[in-house]
Amino acid sequence: MPDEYVPRTPPDRDHLVLGPAVEVVSAGNEVLLGDVLDTNTNWLCKRVTALGGHVRRTMMLRDEVETIAEELRRAVARRPALIITVGGLGPTTDDLTLLGVASALGRRLELDAEAERMVAERYAEFAARRHVADPGMNEARRKMARLPQGARPLVNRVGGAPGVLVEHEGVTIVSLPGVPGELRAIVDESLGDVLDRIFGTAAFSERVLVVDTQDESAIAHILADVEEAHPLVYIKSRAQQIGSEHVNRITAAARETDAAAVDALLDPVISDLKERIEATGIATWPGEPG
Repeated sequence: MPDEYVPRTPPDRDHLVLGPAVEVVSAGNEVLLGDVLDTNTNWLCKRVTALGGHVRRTMMLRDEVETIAEELRRAVARRPALIITVGGLGPTTDDLTLLGVASALGRRLELDAEAERMVAERYAEFAARRHVADPGMNEARRKMARLPQGARPLVNRVGGAPGVLVEHEGVTIVSLPGVPGELRAIVDESLGDVLDRIFGTAAFSERVLVVDTQDESAIAHILADVEEAHPLVYIKSRAQQIGSEHVNRITAAARETDAAAVDALLDPVISDLKERIEATGIATWPGEPG
């Protein structure tokens, strides 16, 4: 009988490009039904990674208060630096995320004066542009200003519902609308100080080497050797089709205190990979991140 195969144990790389931990909780029946594609989580993962953090877990949930609350309790217990909820901040009865947040944290929902002012201001603007007929506040619009006790609203210059930020036992929880334009505007324009505090000034970068083979097994031993030789860099290979060609795309990523320190980690890795792979007769060329 042949010897039993014992795979090489991969190195523990949790300390590499990870940085502060983030979890994303997306609520929306329409996503789980397949009616809407969840582009928000993908965008948030890219943004967190670029800031030098890592998304440790993502979840997609139904619009159910206890389901949201239960997952948030578990998330808080894992003590990430940041939890982001997506969706469920609107004026309708199925927008239940803030009720789930309040339940998870053992807090009440309260009408927040600043949030109410923000909502009223937005609907006055909508009416002035003839996007809505009535500029006045009603209970459905006021619902978007009911926040978990102790939370603060975040300016949403695109839509009606403010984002919401609450701190709980050392964990920052940010709730964002599910409309992509609104979500991105709040992250880009209203969360700068929060993100700076959580992620600091660390630099994250990646390099890409495209390998002219569709046989990942042909280079697996090289990747393992380079990983071992460069333990501070995260290396990942992924098969990919470019036009009619099947290739492998190797990404080397690192997080450090500044851009120069990241370059000092990544440049030798790409050089090492290129030299070793091309020595086997397989061509390589630089690729673009993303």
